[in-house]
Amino acid sequence: MKKGIEALPEWLDNLKKTDKQVVVEGKNDAAALRSLGFKGVIIELTGRALYQVIEEVSDKYKSIIILTDLDREGKKLYSILKSGLLERGVQIDNYFREWLFKNTKLRQIEGLTSYCKP
Repeated sequence: MKKGIEALPEWLDNLKKTDKQVVVEGKNDAAALRSLGFKGVIIELTGRALYQVIEEVSDKYKSIIILTDLDREGKKLYSILKSGLLERGVQIDNYFREWLFKNTKLRQIEGLTSYCKP
């Protein structure tokens, strides 16, 4: 796969093709993914206790993608979700998160719309 911002359309296509559910921080993040054509299940964290999200996800899904922001709060949420879900046997697909933050300057999921055109 290419690197950097020019590879973002390929990254987005791969995300659209996945059958895994995506956990995001809030409505703007979910809206950004939807506006770019992602049609899968998006689970928002806003206004919900993390333990409830962990229970809900672990009851329903075997593998998920966590796309929280790469700011202090996003890293904290990612860490809590990842450890809680792993304890309950849910696999975490880190590919999309790691690629995005290693290969672009993007630090907020809602910012995807500034880099990609649907």
